[in-house]
Amino acid sequence: MTSWADQTANRTSCQLRELIARGFQFLHPRDARGEIAAVVGVRAHDAVIDVVRLHTADDAIAMRMPADEVNVLAPSRFSWRAHGPATNVLDELLDLPDDRIA
Repeated sequence: MTSWADQTANRTSCQLRELIARGFQFLHPRDARGEIAAVVGVRAHDAVIDVVRLHTADDAIAMRMPADEVNVLAPSRFSWRAHGPATNVLDELLDLPDDRIA
């Protein structure tokens, strides 16, 4: 029997692989102790940039912003944003259309 945590981890892994297949590139910034602080994915396409940050299974944020946004980690403008559990945020991000600003 698979635990709920294992199912969530497996689903998140599948979602991340799908984002990679769509062209997302991921970074793993570390804190002062050398531990991974977040998983950050970025993809520029059309006239937008999509960014997703996963801090924990229950704390993720994703945004779509104009391609000319200066600070992609703290944008002043965005056309779409989601915050919450990683699986929910990743589902919403995967559902966004690729060919236009949301």
